[in-house]
Amino acid sequence: MSLSPSKPGLEDKLAKIQRDAEERDAKQRAVKLGYSYIDLKTAPVQIDSLKILSKKEAEEGKCAVLALKRDTIVVVVYDPALPSTKNVLDVLHKKEKNLEIKIGSLAGLKHIWNFYEFIGEDLSAIAGKVEIDEGRIASLKEALKSLASAKEAIENAIKAKVATGQILEIVLASALALKGSDIHFEPAKDDVKIRLRIDGLLHDLYTGLSLPDYFFILSRVKLLASMKLNIHAAAQDGRFSVTMGGKSIEIRASALPSEYGETVVLRVLDPDTIMLTLQDLGLNDEDLAIIKEELARPNGMILNTGPTGSGKTTTLYAFLVSVNEPESKIITLEDPIEYHLPGIEQTQVNAEAGYTFASGLRSIVRQDPDIILIGEIRDLETADIALNAALTGHLVFSTLHTNDSFGAIPRLVDLGVKTAILGPALNLIIAQRLVRSLCKKCKAPLMINDNLKNNIQKFIESLPARVPRERYKDYVIYNQKGCSVCNGIGYKGRTAVVELLRVDEEVNRLISKDISDVDIKKAVKAQGVVTVQQAGILRILQGVTTFEEVERITGPIKWP
Repeated sequence: MSLSPSKPGLEDKLAKIQRDAEERDAKQRAVKLGYSYIDLKTAPVQIDSLKILSKKEAEEGKCAVLALKRDTIVVVVYDPALPSTKNVLDVLHKKEKNLEIKIGSLAGLKHIWNFYEFIGEDLSAIAGKVEIDEGRIASLKEALKSLASAKEAIENAIKAKVATGQILEIVLASALALKGSDIHFEPAKDDVKIRLRIDGLLHDLYTGLSLPDYFFILSRVKLLASMKLNIHAAAQDGRFSVTMGGKSIEIRASALPSEYGETVVLRVLDPDTIMLTLQDLGLNDEDLAIIKEELARPNGMILNTGPTGSGKTTTLYAFLVSVNEPESKIITLEDPIEYHLPGIEQTQVNAEAGYTFASGLRSIVRQDPDIILIGEIRDLETADIALNAALTGHLVFSTLHTNDSFGAIPRLVDLGVKTAILGPALNLIIAQRLVRSLCKKCKAPLMINDNLKNNIQKFIESLPARVPRERYKDYVIYNQKGCSVCNGIGYKGRTAVVELLRVDEEVNRLISKDISDVDIKKAVKAQGVVTVQQAGILRILQGVTTFEEVERITGPIKWP
């Protein structure tokens, strides 16, 4: 039985053997000639430096410029003794720069030369920004009304062999047109899948992108996001912006090594989705009244709790917008800054520079702010400074990772916060989730059985006194159906369901006793706290969402 290089897996093994042999040869030549060896598959490359030589000059001279360090050009060559290489080195010397010469393999150089294909002539016009002209915006928006039409647009672009940048533009425009929050590029053994997160759930956008096409899209993203192009074995983060219709939309990029190549996730930070008022959050009138009352207080802390992706930042930004007055100074400390808010001073954590939540907050307090937003409370030092700021005349907003509002107090105690300052500093604890809203065009009334009717009736009767029960007397329950408006999903958009725990005298008294979240739940029934799941059921009775959606977010429904 003969072995063929085309047999699955064998071709890759043979290529690796050849590659290793080339690298060993490059190392030996470097030692022999007295130069340093460099592996071009892993070495960092300054993209701007590549343009010092044209692609033709680099290929003919079997070399490439990797970096520019003040008065030194770092250049890698296959063999400095080759006449064509000497000519290129002479040209570089004439630029009045010192040369730092390294030896690399020919395969490594070919890898670097591939980057010329998408860099183009004007790097300054590429790095950090994608511009889509007005005409193309209109045509893309018209064409990308559904997941199916977006898939078709990508297929047509690939068949037409358009430039890599245009394929990426279609994918980005699809996310914006369909209100997607994240774009996922997921390489497999033979191809790459593109998925889009809409209203919290992932949907297939395109399957079957070839690995060569993905290589150039990946490189394009890295170039835009100021990542290192030839680093593939380490995680990288970056960001760039997309200009559409005169509006700048930031894209946060993350690349992560995986089994079949680098996976990329692009977080779409559309400012239209974050600039919400309190009314835009979709809160019940009684919840909105409590929040407005707490926002009117001059000092104290409001905590928003919940898992990642539950809309905590969106809610806190809405709070900032509502309290942003010319007479007030507002400073934020975030990791990272997700959206830029006009009229508000925003700062970002930089651990490498020593600017942490704790050190940054300490500096912010010295700036005499009226209102402070802290992205997250992660440790005792940050918690202590934030709580003391809340006690000394500042209104403080922050987030904490707990399952419900009652768990926030034991969590802070576990961090080491003294109960003597915890109660007086805290004003309001919010627990929040996001549920998908039914499509208003296609939602259909649902017939319910007697057992469910009885459960709903008992639920309404068990609601706290602050909830107007007459509002739910003539409820209608709907189910999802699916139409062209919602891409056949049955849902369009999301709404917040919240649980509000006010830290009143009773809660303050309980905090000093160091009790559990279960004990707090039992003790604050008189306050009329509506739990997250109860808030979700109220959304169902209002015709906004479904039982399946509430159970997906909060777990099986527990009827009274």
